[in-house]
Order: sequence, then C-alpha cells, then structure tokens
Amino acid sequence: MKLKRIQKIEEYILDNKTVTLDQLANIFNVSKNTIRRDVSELVEKGTIKKVYGGVSVNSNPLIPFDKRQIKNSHPKSLIAEKAAELINDGDIIFVDSGTTTVNLAYFLKDKKNITIITNNLNFINKCIKYDNINIISTGGSLVRNTNSFVGIDTLNLLKKYNINKAFMASTGISLTNGVTNGSPQEAEIKKLVISKSSLVYVLIDYSKFGTSSLMTYCSIGDIDYLITDKVPPEEYIEFINKNNVNLIIAQDDNCIYAQG
Repeated sequence: MKLKRIQKIEEYILDNKTVTLDQLANIFNVSKNTIRRDVSELVEKGTIKKVYGGVSVNSNPLIPFDKRQIKNSHPKSLIAEKAAELINDGDIIFVDSGTTTVNLAYFLKDKKNITIITNNLNFINKCIKYDNINIISTGGSLVRNTNSFVGIDTLNLLKKYNINKAFMASTGISLTNGVTNGSPQEAEIKKLVISKSSLVYVLIDYSKFGTSSLMTYCSIGDIDYLITDKVPPEEYIEFINKNNVNLIIAQDDNCIYAQG
C-alpha cells in the first residue's frame, strides 16, 4: 500500500506542479508525518524538490523511463498511431528515445521494408518480433534512466546515414525556448538527427506545452509536423501557422488537421 501511495503522490505532484503538504495529507487521507516521509523518498529519487510549505516538480529531473511511460499513456498511444500513418513502405526513419515514440513500434507491424535507425532500447526490444522492420541500432553508452544510447559512437554512426523522416520526443515545448530536452547528451543526438532528416515530426502530448527543460534542440519553426492530442493554446496556433508547421491533433474518434 505504501508503494502504491507514493506512486500516486508522485503522479499527483507531476500533474499539479506545486502542492502543499497539507493538500497531500488531505487528498491521500494520511497524517502529515506520513506525507513528509513519502515526500522524502521522492526527493531522493530526484523527481520533486521541497519548497516552502510543500513540494514542487524538479525543473530538470531525470525520471526513469518506466515512470514517464505511465504518465499520459493513452494520449501517447493515440499520437504514435497517428504518426505511424505518415510512415510509408520503404521509408528510412529515425525513432527518438522517449515514452511517446516507443509506442510507434506496435503500429509499424504491417508496414513493408521499413528501415529504422534508433537509440531507443525499448523500441528495439518491441520491434524484434517484426521481421518486416530492418533495425539499425546507434550503439553507444546505455543510459538506464532513459533506456537510450548516447555518446560519441552514437553521433559518429548517425553521421553516416541519410534519414527520410525523424520522429522526435521532447520533455517540453515553448514559444521562448522551442523544443527542449533534459539531457545534454541526448540533445546533441537530436540536433544531429534533425540536420540529417528530410522531414521532422515532433510527437508531444498536450501537457508539455508551455514547459521547458535544460537544453533546446530545435526551434518550433524547424518542425515539419507537430503531432499532439489536444489543440494547443492560441498563441501556439498563431506561431505554428506563421512558420508553416503542419499541426495534427490525434483523438479517439478522429484526427483534426489544424493547419497544413
């Protein structure tokens, strides 16, 4: 019960950004001392930080892959399904590390002669059973918190290939800082991939709008297709239209093409 409670507390803080200890005690119906102990465990993980009277989301957390995968799992699946429709037989694509892009694997099983270059270990594992997919792993050093390969070996391999379409993940997107990521090593890979790709697709759920992480790896204007699960705020729509970005909204019943 304690483990489940701590997981729920973590999800609640990630959703609400900043909360007080009193709020947490009331919501989870436990004593304030219990909340303090639970919060201390989350602080040690690095996902949240203590602030005066409460806790807040760490502005630059390296949250383990499995924890990030739980959050907004349904929208991420919708986004991946819609992105897969834009992949054609014979494409050479890059699949980025991330909890949204990993969902692409399931929707590629009926494609023909697809070559995928990726540093996403989870994606590789999911695609092993599909013999229609040719997988090129970037290699490099494995970062266990993100289940991705990084390093100079990864960069050197990517320099050899031309990419039709790059499907990119992000920890945040904002008008000020563009498309961002929390890992400097991954940001370098993302920058290189974008420079080598004919078309760039960013897959990002609505919760990421208006947030920024440590490193900017591209501007919104560098994106060819932005795929998300809800219509972004009006200021983003204006910027997207001005910069000729194709916006796709993936939903349960249909797909809205807002521009492009």
